[in-house]
Amino acid sequence: MMMRSRVLRYVRRVCKGLALSCCASLLVASKAPNTLERIKASGELVVLSQNGPTTYYEDASGNPTGFEYGMLHAFAEELGVKLVIRDVHSLDDLFARLRDPEEGAHFAAAGLTVTPERRELVRFSPSYFEVRQQIIYRLGEKRPRRTSDLEGETIAVIAGSAHAEELKKLSHRYPNLSWEEVSDVDAMELVEMVHQGQYNYAVVDSNAYAVHRGLYPNTAVAFNLSQFQPVSWAFPKSDDDSLYQSARLFMLRANTNGMIAQLREEFFGHISDLNAGGAQAFAKRSRERLPKWRGVMQKVADQYELDWHLLAALSYQESHWNPRARSRTGVRGLMMLTLSTARELGVNRLNPEESIEGGARYIVQIRNKLPERIREPDRTWMALAAYNVGYGHLEDARVLTERMGGNPDLWPDVRDHLPLLAKRQYYKSSKHGYARGWEPVTYVQNIRHYQTLLNWSSRIEEQRLAANDENGAALTEKSTVEAEGSAAPAL
Repeated sequence: MMMRSRVLRYVRRVCKGLALSCCASLLVASKAPNTLERIKASGELVVLSQNGPTTYYEDASGNPTGFEYGMLHAFAEELGVKLVIRDVHSLDDLFARLRDPEEGAHFAAAGLTVTPERRELVRFSPSYFEVRQQIIYRLGEKRPRRTSDLEGETIAVIAGSAHAEELKKLSHRYPNLSWEEVSDVDAMELVEMVHQGQYNYAVVDSNAYAVHRGLYPNTAVAFNLSQFQPVSWAFPKSDDDSLYQSARLFMLRANTNGMIAQLREEFFGHISDLNAGGAQAFAKRSRERLPKWRGVMQKVADQYELDWHLLAALSYQESHWNPRARSRTGVRGLMMLTLSTARELGVNRLNPEESIEGGARYIVQIRNKLPERIREPDRTWMALAAYNVGYGHLEDARVLTERMGGNPDLWPDVRDHLPLLAKRQYYKSSKHGYARGWEPVTYVQNIRHYQTLLNWSSRIEEQRLAANDENGAALTEKSTVEAEGSAAPAL
């Protein structure tokens, strides 16, 4: 009997243990998936952003591109999911939608500056960029040198921006400081307002102004309103940090493995420091000279599968779109071809249409001559450098780059070694000898900058035409309704 009792007690303990184990298993099985698991299950990473040159936009082929897009796409690929970007028109709306669980956004990436006020609302990733807030003023107005010079003036800022927060803090020290928060505009539109005289002063980030400056030559930097500030991705505050931790590790790796440096070079490394005179001249010639040759450039660019903005930028760098241009070395025409090159191509370099076609064909020939392993956009930048300095000197620079431990197939590496061809200790052992190696570096940088300016100028033009079409359609519809109403029979 005692034996049977012991067996029964043992069986009860085993059953109890099994029951507890089953309960634990059920609890584990019923545990809700975390954010990262839900993203992978859905196959989509949803990010809030703002369309623009420093974040994301469509390239000439209609494909998404941009500095922020490059990082976001890489992160989505790492997670094995599709990237979905939702465009948000205002910063206030962006932060409101980010914190709204019903919105379904996972985080925001829109060149967001980290501030103490924003830290109260969201959680920031490690920084991937730094910017300074700058006071922009309209040329012709008195240039302010310090914050006190702005007291009594009206300063334009983007509504809900870190710039508004900065001015609010400064107003405690400068009580007569006043500003206007402008809604539904981006940095480019704000700079344009200063350019046109709607405001004399505005605050924008340094990287945004560097991109836009060439389009708006009536503006200049007065002074830096802030020191460098970190820029980061913003995440909703939550006890579930699975996605945040994944993004944090991704960003730390991107900062150390060269990915961010590569993206910065691709999208901002070409920005030229155009002085006011150079910017004024570019804007004036874009209005007065470019329209005459634009149609031919577009036709030729399509023929050779080039971006016409690149062809136009190359022509501007060469001749400022002057078909009679002549250099001291004897190159002439819109594309400034040498006599020997023009003969090889079978074109009359003084004929604008033939010069454009010849220049396009020549740059394609150079590009095709480069080793196939060189990928875009490095391939195009090297072809442009060879257009300027000669293919032989470019090859010397590539050999030198490899000899000194760089990558001869990457433009940034070759660019850093091209100027060495002007130093005897390097050119004496090169196949083609001395070259003014610094010139193709500036040459490519300028063309890339002009191409960016022309791309954004075209985009602004398209947006305005679309807006005019919408307004025209609305007016037509309204007129039709009014006409139908006036024709109705009296009751």
